[in-house]
Amino acid sequence: MDPVRRQLYQFVCSQSMPVSRDQAADAVGIPRHQAKFHLDRLTAEGLLDTEYARLTGRSGPGAGRTAKLYRRAGRDIALSLPQREYELAGRLMAAAIVLSATTGEPTVEVLNRIAHDYGQAMGAAATTRPPADPAEALELTLDVLRKYGYEPRRPAGPGDDEVELVNCPFHALAREQTELACNMNHALITGVADALAPHSPAVRLAPGPARCCVVLKRCSAHDPE
Repeated sequence: MDPVRRQLYQFVCSQSMPVSRDQAADAVGIPRHQAKFHLDRLTAEGLLDTEYARLTGRSGPGAGRTAKLYRRAGRDIALSLPQREYELAGRLMAAAIVLSATTGEPTVEVLNRIAHDYGQAMGAAATTRPPADPAEALELTLDVLRKYGYEPRRPAGPGDDEVELVNCPFHALAREQTELACNMNHALITGVADALAPHSPAVRLAPGPARCCVVLKRCSAHDPE
């Protein structure tokens, strides 16, 4: 989140009453028009709610115009930078535990299968037709992963065609339960790629420092899945 926008959000949340644009601008030390822009963006993103009221406290003719006021949104908002998906991991694990208890299959095997199926549904929802070529399949895969916070980073060198994922949405889980989290993550991303056949990008486990454990590579145009 933009630092100024974060300051405005924190100021609004710290107040017991809704605040005006002028109050917010003065508190953060920015021009009113800049405060308006950021406050309205926070509202559009669902982080703030708005209402209109006369700040004079009077009503009727001569009471003045109503002002737009901002307050913290009443709904639950989960905000994490960089993006994390612990709720998704929890849902996948809970489903795996329940199914494993019913079928007797090993929980880890069930988890990886469920993660793959979930990823496949994510990929299938990204397009209404099969990708035309490997480049489109890779780009669609990366678009899906961006929405889940993976932050794809394209190779810097002309001879390197592997795409790294800078952020791991399951970072804390992967640090404590590395094999479990990384295999689940690999299954999830493989599912996304598999949904974009026949030109699905290759997905492989390749743990590295300060990034996700998975890398992707555009499949060869002469070797579709």
